[in-house]
Amino acid sequence: MPRSRFSASLASPKVDLVIDMGNPLLNQTVDAFLKIGTVAVTKTAVEETYHIVKKGSVSSHNFENSLKKMCKEGAYWGTVAGVYAGMEYGAERIRGTRDWGVYSQQCGGRDLGLKVDRRMQ
Repeated sequence: MPRSRFSASLASPKVDLVIDMGNPLLNQTVDAFLKIGTVAVTKTAVEETYHIVKKGSVSSHNFENSLKKMCKEGAYWGTVAGVYAGMEYGAERIRGTRDWGVYSQQCGGRDLGLKVDRRMQ
């Protein structure tokens, strides 16, 4: 029986910026802030460019509003990512282990579900 196979890969350029703050917690937090903040700024820039082109009017007022929105989104999502990365790093330090967090959460949820189910019977 004939088979067909499709294989593709997409490789994006990887840019890694390392800022040494002298503390691993700060390093993780700043790294997450910069990476996710950059993604949010880029996303907002593309959206705003689309809306300006769709309207067909380019003005300094539109540019200023777009720039303000890009800064707000970058700061917001960067802060959320920084807090998450800091909390994750802190939890790893307290527990003394680095494991795959999602797997641990799934196993913990499964075990809790089984315990609750057994008590209900």
